[in-house]
Amino acid sequence: PSSRIQNFGFENSFCILMLVTVSNLDLIQYINETNRSVEHLVDVLFKKTGSRSWVVVFKVLVTVHHLMVHGNERFIQHLASRNSLFTLHNFLDKSVIEGYTMSTFIRRYSRYLNEKSLAYRMMASDITKTKRGLDGMMRTMNTTDLLNTLLVIQTQFDALLNFNANPEELTNGIVHAAFMLLFKDSLRLFAAYNEGILNLLGKYFDMKKSQCKDSLDIYIKFLGRTTKLAQFLKVAEVYKSISIPGFSVFCIRLVSNITTPRLLPPHKHT
Repeated sequence: PSSRIQNFGFENSFCILMLVTVSNLDLIQYINETNRSVEHLVDVLFKKTGSRSWVVVFKVLVTVHHLMVHGNERFIQHLASRNSLFTLHNFLDKSVIEGYTMSTFIRRYSRYLNEKSLAYRMMASDITKTKRGLDGMMRTMNTTDLLNTLLVIQTQFDALLNFNANPEELTNGIVHAAFMLLFKDSLRLFAAYNEGILNLLGKYFDMKKSQCKDSLDIYIKFLGRTTKLAQFLKVAEVYKSISIPGFSVFCIRLVSNITTPRLLPPHKHT
């Protein structure tokens, strides 16, 4: 594979598009094992998003997402450092019937990848890959950093859930690949989100009054996103028989707990 990549001639943008079509594993190995420019790779991929074909653009987005998750960290670092990211909010392929539906997913998907890059820029790390557990980043973060980080996670989580595909809309390999990458991101992102909320609740009684107000707002929004995530995971269950045991029950309990005064009693600080 290594010689195969070198033989493609990385300076040739057409060959990069061929690699996107053939295997993302080749690009991952390329980044990890050569000194070629990540910047040039990103430039070529971004240029291909100027295509009018939903197939080409969607494949590029899936490739970028795959490299963000599985590639060398230099890739997402470079994305986070760019002045501009994907500008596909007006993308529309009218050439084929399925272009209308796929274009909608492309617009939503590109927004999520933008938010994922921006989150990395703001936190200097990929929150889905940080250490978890009692001594993990989200459980040990101080109050100020925690409040700021949870807001970043909320924005990224919203963009992910906004993909909003139904099982009957996952009609081809490209949109399915995108959905599965989002599915895996959703679990990792929620794990960090949930640990941050646990840390937040543990710090609640020691917070300033203004911080308590912000914390309560963050917590209420967390419950709403938890319900939306349960719906998102239902699509995965229907489409690929992926089961997340007990998650729906967990969501119901969380939502009901917000009405219980014991959870967040009135704060006594002035």
